[in-house]
Amino acid sequence: MLDQIPPSIDLLSLSQRFQPSANPCPPLSSQKTPPLEIQYPPSPQSPPPLLWIWSFHVGDYGTLLKRFCRTEQQCYLRLMTDTLRPFVPAYHGVVQQDKQDYNMMDNLLTHFHTPAIMDCKMGSRTYLEEELHIARERPQPRNDMYEKMVAMDPEAPTVHERAQQAVLKTRYMQWRETLSSTATLGFRIEGFRKANEECHTNFKRTKSREQVMAALDKFVESSTHIVWGYLRQLKQLRQVLEASDFFRTHEVVGSSLLFVHDWTGRTGVWMIDFGKTVALPPHLTLDHRTPWAEGNREDGYLRGLDNLIDILADMLPLT
Repeated sequence: MLDQIPPSIDLLSLSQRFQPSANPCPPLSSQKTPPLEIQYPPSPQSPPPLLWIWSFHVGDYGTLLKRFCRTEQQCYLRLMTDTLRPFVPAYHGVVQQDKQDYNMMDNLLTHFHTPAIMDCKMGSRTYLEEELHIARERPQPRNDMYEKMVAMDPEAPTVHERAQQAVLKTRYMQWRETLSSTATLGFRIEGFRKANEECHTNFKRTKSREQVMAALDKFVESSTHIVWGYLRQLKQLRQVLEASDFFRTHEVVGSSLLFVHDWTGRTGVWMIDFGKTVALPPHLTLDHRTPWAEGNREDGYLRGLDNLIDILADMLPLT
């Protein structure tokens, strides 16, 4: 419950970046994961850090209100009856506030004290096959994506792209995934915030296993106890995923794992963000480990989870 959150954690400013949308659930090709701001009240002990996970309003009784998306609603309705239910926020239906619909779900930070939080984007791609198809049907060179590409790697554009000062969306989406560990390891660190610190989000080029391990070690502050907690929960999650009806019948793209721990040693891991998770045709199932080839719908989620578990295990001292 919100009244159980320690006074040092003021979540009432979560909605500052919220921008209502006239479209309650935009097309999958245009859906983005907007940021969440978690701001703590200024104090000598707690400077105001920032975490971006989603765009939320704070609800009553330990809940958060996320801008309504029908795709995500349908996922949560299915997940509430699936074996994965303990690993996702509990879903409480749709509510309306100021003429805007929201999906209501549990606030996962409720029982933590000044938590450290990390967002890991899971899978070997963060775009749906449908997005590629739409982009090819309407090919249009994008100046904004060219500028983003040049900002990250001035040598990335081809001669033709330099001449146009623009890139196609399909080219940008596939190029972007090669920069981080998304393509190499099947997951990437979006960012994290340790207790009472600023956010760390400079992970766009964190690609190698060694770089990822160093970032994870910084997040847990070399705590073997915290690593053990996360490792145990991730192994439980993997076991449940491999038996889940929901998981085998959905393409899970753009979803994250939310990691939370605090000074008491409590840890928690949850699957979040299902705005781009779509049901497969009735005849198709995924194993989530087979390499993606266009048309097979594989997302690499379990491959990423396998690598994440292996890296955390390697961070533990040899016994």
